[in-house]
Amino acid sequence: MMKTIVSVLVAVGISIAAAAQQQTTSTVPVKKPNGDAAKIQRAMAAGPSDISKNAAVLEVDAKGAMHELRKGTNGWTCMLMATGPGASEAMCGDKAWADWGDAYMAKKTPTLKTFGVAYMLRGDNGASNTDPFAAGPTATNDWVVSPAHLMLLVPDSKLLDGVPTDPHAGGPFVMWKGTPYAHVMVPIVPMAAAKSKSTTKD
Repeated sequence: MMKTIVSVLVAVGISIAAAAQQQTTSTVPVKKPNGDAAKIQRAMAAGPSDISKNAAVLEVDAKGAMHELRKGTNGWTCMLMATGPGASEAMCGDKAWADWGDAYMAKKTPTLKTFGVAYMLRGDNGASNTDPFAAGPTATNDWVVSPAHLMLLVPDSKLLDGVPTDPHAGGPFVMWKGTPYAHVMVPIVPMAAAKSKSTTKD
């Protein structure tokens, strides 16, 4: 089973790396939209275009309230999430991640029945690698800012035992291991690239 997971990690990582490169190397000038259109565009940028173009789009405000910006047709959801005054980050996830997110927001244990995939091709603004609900960095909560990555859910937590937890060891690592919200982080670019990443401003 572990070989299967590794094969999936490699295959998905290659395809997402190609998608990320395609999205970040385009030189075609694009007129910047305003209002909800701009929010939808930022949320969609978190995932491969063949997924995000038909995904539902939600905005999550600083209080955790969700606002639908667009309905979807493919079972995926892209979210623009407030992370602080004037700052946000975005992700696109499948149905398993949507269910996981609902449980996380309610601080309940998620029921994982299937493999789940989510993308954050624009990276994130930082999170504790050990505490799912940490609001900011401390001396002990292993705060890490991740560049472009994808995230994987597995229905059996025992399958995570062979995956390291150190985000700087190179390759995939388990975030929040030992909690109900444990998942695999798969960096698309080296974690060192996150050091120069600036916060995404609205």
